[in-house]
Amino acid sequence: MRIRIRHETIYRYQQPAKAAVQHLRLTPRNYDGQHVVDWRIEVDRDCRLHQSEDAYGNILHRFSVDGPLDSVSTVVEGEVTTFDVAGVISGAVERFPPVLFLRETPLTAPNAAIRDFARSATAKESGTLAKLHALLGALYESLTFDTDTTHSATTAVECFEHRSGVCQDFAHLFIACARAIETPARYVSGYFLRSDGDEQAAGHAWAEAYVEDLGWVGFDPTHGIAPHENHVRVAAALDYLSAAPIRGARAGGAGETMEVKLRVAQTQGFGQSQ
Repeated sequence: MRIRIRHETIYRYQQPAKAAVQHLRLTPRNYDGQHVVDWRIEVDRDCRLHQSEDAYGNILHRFSVDGPLDSVSTVVEGEVTTFDVAGVISGAVERFPPVLFLRETPLTAPNAAIRDFARSATAKESGTLAKLHALLGALYESLTFDTDTTHSATTAVECFEHRSGVCQDFAHLFIACARAIETPARYVSGYFLRSDGDEQAAGHAWAEAYVEDLGWVGFDPTHGIAPHENHVRVAAALDYLSAAPIRGARAGGAGETMEVKLRVAQTQGFGQSQ
C-alpha cells in the first residue's frame, strides 16, 4: 500500500520565547514491512537541522532557533510503501538485546492488579505468541478509548484503573502486562491509515513484544489487531518519552499551546485497492 503523510505541529506562545530547542523523531526507516519513498522536514524558522540516530536506532533531527518567537511550526511530509508482514518486525535496526526491554519505566511499571490481570488473561495459553494474542484480546475487550481520562504522562497503572485512555496509554498498558509475564516489550510511535477519513488529531502508537524464534512482533491494543499495511512505523523505545515525535524546551515565553494538523491518506500507486 502507498501512504502519504503530512504532519504539521505548531507551538504558539502568548508571551514570545527567547529561544527554543526541539528533538524530532518524525522520520520512518525502511524495514521488511515498509519502504520510505520520500520524506522531508521543514521548519518555518531560520535554523539548521542536525540528523543523527538515538540510542535505539531511531532517526533523530535536532534544531535550535533564536527569538523572539511567537510560534514555531514543523512540517513533515512524505510517502511510504507498506507491506502486510503479520506484525513481524524483520530488517529493522536493533541496537540492544531483547532483555533490555524488560526494564520498567515510570510510565510502564505494572502494579499487583496489572500483574494479576496479565497472568489471568494468559493462563490458558501455552507459548509466548499465544499468550500475547490472548493479552491483546483481553485488553481490547476491557478498554474504552476516551481522551477525557488521559494526560501527557498517563501511566499504565492509571490507564488500567480507569479502563480507558488513548493509544499511547493502551500501548503502555500492553507493555506493562507483557513485562509482567516476563516478555520483553517496547513502545512504537507512528501513523495509522484510518477508514473513516484522512484528517486526524494525532499520530498513533502501539507495542512490540519479543517472541523466541520469531523476533519482534507488533500488537495494536487500540484496534485489537497485529499491525499491518495500514501502519507506518516511525520510532521504537522503552516508552513514549523515548519515542515521542517531538520533545523540546524553550527559554522564556509563557502561555504555550500546541496545534497538530495531520493527514494520512492512501495514494494512487503500488498496492492501491479498488
